[in-house]
Amino acid sequence: MPTTRLAIAAVGAVGAVLLTACSAEESAAPPLVDPVPSVSAPAPSTETRKGPDLTATPETVATGIQVPWGLAFPGDGSALVAERQTGDVYRIEPGAAKKKVFTVPGVRAGGEGGLLGLAVRGDWVYAYFTGDDDNRIVRFRLAGGTPEVIFKGLDRGSRHNGGRIAFGPDGMLYVGTGDAGDEPQSQDRDDPNGKILRLTPTGQAAPGNPFPGSPVWSLGHRNVQGLAWDAQGRMYGIEFGQDTWDEVNIIQPGKNYGWPEVEGKAGDAKYTDPIVQWRTDEASPSGAAVAGDTLYVAALKGERLWTVPLTGGTARAELTGKYGRLRTVAVAADGSLWLTTSNTDGRGDPRDSDDRVLRFPPLPGG
Repeated sequence: MPTTRLAIAAVGAVGAVLLTACSAEESAAPPLVDPVPSVSAPAPSTETRKGPDLTATPETVATGIQVPWGLAFPGDGSALVAERQTGDVYRIEPGAAKKKVFTVPGVRAGGEGGLLGLAVRGDWVYAYFTGDDDNRIVRFRLAGGTPEVIFKGLDRGSRHNGGRIAFGPDGMLYVGTGDAGDEPQSQDRDDPNGKILRLTPTGQAAPGNPFPGSPVWSLGHRNVQGLAWDAQGRMYGIEFGQDTWDEVNIIQPGKNYGWPEVEGKAGDAKYTDPIVQWRTDEASPSGAAVAGDTLYVAALKGERLWTVPLTGGTARAELTGKYGRLRTVAVAADGSLWLTTSNTDGRGDPRDSDDRVLRFPPLPGG
């Protein structure tokens, strides 16, 4: 029986009233962040930027997008955003109307599936999407042509499709996958579901992976929808919990993050504990980004932006309820912070012009 679930069951045997009181007390307490261990040498390719100004009124960069999911910066001041429900990719930029620049063929939206993560490397755009039979990754050029499938065979489901992709400081493609509703897959090292994968830009298992010949970088994940790195090259993975705890984890090669045996901090040497955890109604986290010493985490059910101090301390909630469900957060080269709402995903309360992409300016001197 899962370690964390065993503890919950034991409390429930004492009495539901006691459990409710304890849960309310824990939820009210600000979540503490464990200090992040330093590394021996900073990653030379990662910049340190000051944070965005979250007190400013954000600029609305785009409106009327059906569940904007992936967001990537091609380096020209614009952004590419994926529309989950249609498979369309839009180019958006401040002061200009959105422009459809590509439609990914074969996208089959449904439940939590559809066109999900985007990443850019050179003139290649990478996309993670749900098709007829699986979740897969393709790459294509906006100039046209047929997308090239670089990785396929990830189980698809009505939920837990994962979907976040990002290039790390080492130039490799990292992929967050979900368990697709089949929990034991997360503990099967030979199954790519419920994992973080590390691939070459052409989709092969990257050299230096912890299990030779395997794309698996870490295991024991439920549904990874956020990946980010700080200035020292430390990697963070954002984990959707089930009913109890959402997590922020420091991702290290070959480590096991416990799902489905544990949820949240277990104190079990077999598994790696998160540096911070929240109750699921406070977060249900998705995208993540780092600026300076702060990790920003977008929350869906929690309808807020969590700021996590990577030097330790207390995580803080910003923008609570102001824009509804928040799916993706990204920090641009100029230090601005971009957010996508997710109020048209069937679980939110759509507002005028939803869904939107918002841009918060950088702090002065950022």
